Amino acid sequence: MPDLRTNTAGILSPNPFWLASAPPTNSGDQIKRAFDHGWGGAVWKTLGQPIQNVSSRFGGLNYGGKRGVGFNNIELITDRPLETNFREIYDVKKQYPNHAVIVSLMVESRDEWQDIIKRSIDAGADGLELNFGCPHGMCERGMGSAVGQEPKINERITSWAVEFSTVPVLVKLTPNVSDILPHGRAAQRGGAHGVSLINTIKSIIGVDIDRFVPEPRVGGLSTNGGYCGAAVKPIAMHMVAQLARDHEFNLPISGIGGVSNWRDAVEFILLGSTSVQVCTAVMLEGYRIVEDMIEGLEEYMRTHGFETVDQMVGKAVSQYSEWGDLNLNYETVAKIDASKCIGCYKCMVACHDGAHQCIHPPTGELRVPVVDESECVGCNLCQIVCPVEGCITMAPVDNGFTPATWNQHVGEGAALRPKKGVH
Repeated sequence: MPDLRTNTAGILSPNPFWLASAPPTNSGDQIKRAFDHGWGGAVWKTLGQPIQNVSSRFGGLNYGGKRGVGFNNIELITDRPLETNFREIYDVKKQYPNHAVIVSLMVESRDEWQDIIKRSIDAGADGLELNFGCPHGMCERGMGSAVGQEPKINERITSWAVEFSTVPVLVKLTPNVSDILPHGRAAQRGGAHGVSLINTIKSIIGVDIDRFVPEPRVGGLSTNGGYCGAAVKPIAMHMVAQLARDHEFNLPISGIGGVSNWRDAVEFILLGSTSVQVCTAVMLEGYRIVEDMIEGLEEYMRTHGFETVDQMVGKAVSQYSEWGDLNLNYETVAKIDASKCIGCYKCMVACHDGAHQCIHPPTGELRVPVVDESECVGCNLCQIVCPVEGCITMAPVDNGFTPATWNQHVGEGAALRPKKGVH
């Protein structure tokens, strides 16, 4: 049986699946139920000076018949008394000593950070997560992403937390920046033991076109919120991988953003995450999804020969390169399996209107579109739009040209294969 235990910056967990700081971690009773289902850790909903939240708070983006592909919230930090939260943290940790309980924090002054950190640790926190990412409500008050977007402030407050804490400190980074590297490095300079990313993306989820008000509506007004869910996964993986491959950055990473199943979790781990945090999928499907995540991860590890999660961490990072390091002479062409083709011609329409006009109508008695391989550039669009799994594959071509990259060889006069798709 593969060993799913993880160590993220000194925070031990029976598996890499953590609940992210959000409504699913709002109370002790919720986290207890989550642990009973199998979650390895939970990041408590952000503590600070309790606030009054608004109604409504959530908005969803539906696409192609699937609900909640993207999700938006304008909810802020805890609205429950700190004393209640600390009492419940103590109770959870007492009943579940082997599970990771991380407390998310957000306050302003140095004295406030010292006080809330001490109280969190006294309650039994295994680690702290500094919320430098909230993109609405709190940032207007000088907290959240207002901190995360300023490396110097990030570094200063992180150093305070590390000074006051006797448990590991993670910094939760905001994606609302042009480059994640300076912010991860700032957390490292401040002494953080690890980082978690991404927090939500500043967004407007939609507009009520009858009332002329953005969603979600609070009376007759709305505001920008935090975008999350499956739709943000590509952005999150990019930022995680950017840090994981940075030679100046060497902290553990807890990956967040669009994790909905075990495959998503594996991708984050292969890109450098030692744990993964989940929020939106739980809000849409419930805590029970972790059972399939655990089973899927175990089976993946068995079939790929991994005995521990650590052996998986970062396995894909070295294959993430700059565009200029890609082989310009590598070539693929589309191949259509006639036995699987249903004759919908979506590939042909997409190729003619959105790509390189190399897939043509069938001739004679054929019902399968014809690929002109001499013009196919291997762009993958036909494979993406095809509704039949495995019907279209991208087959490598042995074109006789030696590898040539823009950075290493083109400037030296290396031969490039002839261009295709130019009309």
